[in-house]
Amino acid sequence: MTANRLETVEQAKANPEYRTALTELLYQLADDDLVLSFRGSEWLGLAPHVEEDVAFSSITQDTMGHAAAFYGLLEGLGEGKADDLAHLREANRLRNAILVERPNGTGHYLNNPRYDWGYTVVRQYVYEIFKQERLESLTRSSFAPLAQLARKMRPEQRYHLLHWQTWFSQLANSTEEARQRIMAGVERVWTDAGGLFDLGPYGQAIVNFGLIEDGALLAERWTEKVKRAFEANSVPWPGNPQQGQLNGRAGQHTDDLKSALAELAEVYRLAPAANW
Repeated sequence: MTANRLETVEQAKANPEYRTALTELLYQLADDDLVLSFRGSEWLGLAPHVEEDVAFSSITQDTMGHAAAFYGLLEGLGEGKADDLAHLREANRLRNAILVERPNGTGHYLNNPRYDWGYTVVRQYVYEIFKQERLESLTRSSFAPLAQLARKMRPEQRYHLLHWQTWFSQLANSTEEARQRIMAGVERVWTDAGGLFDLGPYGQAIVNFGLIEDGALLAERWTEKVKRAFEANSVPWPGNPQQGQLNGRAGQHTDDLKSALAELAEVYRLAPAANW
């Protein structure tokens, strides 16, 4: 990335085209973490054992914190209050990838939850590998505040990746049932994972301004790492992941996201001015 480096929000706001590309990317970053955090929160009290309950909750809180930090940058760019951006937008204004909005399974966490731990482990693992590559690229972003934020997040994110790497390896090398569940999780995740690398309608401008590297390059690096992980655990490589018919980066989403947002924002919508 060779674009001129901008050091402040004011410099970004002074260039309308740059600001538009930057805000589009920030919404992708924030919305991915926000929605996946919500799916993680639905496992509270339902994880395989109490230690995992605590660990997954901690990871989910960290990831929600990353989303809040990205929304904070958007607030600085004049997009509105960070809390409003997280809670009050309609689904068609979110820019998260479809993969992160898929339900954990059938049922509801309060009513007959039949969640799929194998699917969750695979989704979390490949997302964290993707996030690691994305953060690494963002450390070289032309927007200095974003590059600084990415550097700050990387140490914490490495522990998240290690956690899911351990789960993936243990289940893939455990009982036949555990291995089959991982394989089924891979099959489901692969129908959406390609959408992670899409930079949306403003993708070319995002790359041209040096905000992040091209999605194809991130996909290439992600593929190399995931292939090595699969090979190390004797999991057959399923080929390149698919994107599906809906493009979350363009505001196209499933009805599952609408219901998730309604639940996520329920309290905030009742009393948006309340202090907690």
